[in-house]
Amino acid sequence: MIPTPDLSHLTKMDYNEVYEPAEDTFLLLDALETDAESLKSSDPLICLEVGSGSGCVTAFIAKILGPSVLYLCTDINPHACRCTRLTGLQNEVDIQVVNGSLATPFRSRLARRIDVILFNPPYVPTSEDEASNAQNSRNIGGSWAGGVDGMEITNVLLRRIEELLSPIGRFYLVALKQNNVPRIMQTMKDEHSLTGKVVLQRRAGGEHLFVICFIRQDNVAQQ
Repeated sequence: MIPTPDLSHLTKMDYNEVYEPAEDTFLLLDALETDAESLKSSDPLICLEVGSGSGCVTAFIAKILGPSVLYLCTDINPHACRCTRLTGLQNEVDIQVVNGSLATPFRSRLARRIDVILFNPPYVPTSEDEASNAQNSRNIGGSWAGGVDGMEITNVLLRRIEELLSPIGRFYLVALKQNNVPRIMQTMKDEHSLTGKVVLQRRAGGEHLFVICFIRQDNVAQQ
């Protein structure tokens, strides 16, 4: 079992500003561990976590993939960027963090070059205004307020994934049952030629959570 990254450097005050790792985070860690061998065998060079929060997920996947990978993170919340950098230092992982929205900072420079993309999005269904205000405020609300069907923010990134993924790329997405997982998978297949599979699912309190991995359809037979 791969140990959870050391987050002892983060305080209660940090978690007032940044999403504290919870069941959705740990489900994503478990999914990455489930796929560890196939992840390593694909020899990735660039890994991007969108909305890194505490930095826990990137520090964890670095334990799987090792130091030869370039670890990039984005977060709209400046405090989350600071926490991610500190988590990298605490766990001896070189993490490059950019304060920005979704994958926007890398859209042109890393088009079709990112081998692993990780996204635990704001998936809780809220009003459109609540999601918009959370993003504009660039604070902890942006980590959970997902707008209509919990998909408003996620859909923005889903439309860009195909242009970011390398030929061998994998995209790991956390989703809530209310987000309509079958529809997400069908849309990605029909509109972006990306095939999805549910790596893990788990009930946590009142939530039913999924981790979906998407790859290019040309690579399905090789998995």
